[in-house]
Amino acid sequence: MGVKVWYRVRDFEQGRAFYTDVLGFEEVYHDAEGRWSRLQTGAMEIGLAEGEPEAGGVATIDVTDIKAEAERLRAAGVEVGTVLELHGQMRLLDVYDPDGNRIQLAQTLE
Repeated sequence: MGVKVWYRVRDFEQGRAFYTDVLGFEEVYHDAEGRWSRLQTGAMEIGLAEGEPEAGGVATIDVTDIKAEAERLRAAGVEVGTVLELHGQMRLLDVYDPDGNRIQLAQTLE
């Protein structure tokens, strides 16, 4: 599996902490000199690099309880959108890192 989405963050260490400590990604590779990391959660792998944020792809992370995640992230001071439900099949939630990069949480409804 390779990197699916790249995010650029102004403060690399702050970005690493957000993705690992807040969103629960595991760092699978870290290049301190090059200022980038590969991070993974479930089937989603992202690249995180120091630089100016730019428009691009959006990582989608599967969660089991999107409403609980929304509450947890809001309580942690994370910018969180509104939970959207699609035809009783799926719930989606946009979450933003400290640099404004969008990450999407997804919950499949049964």
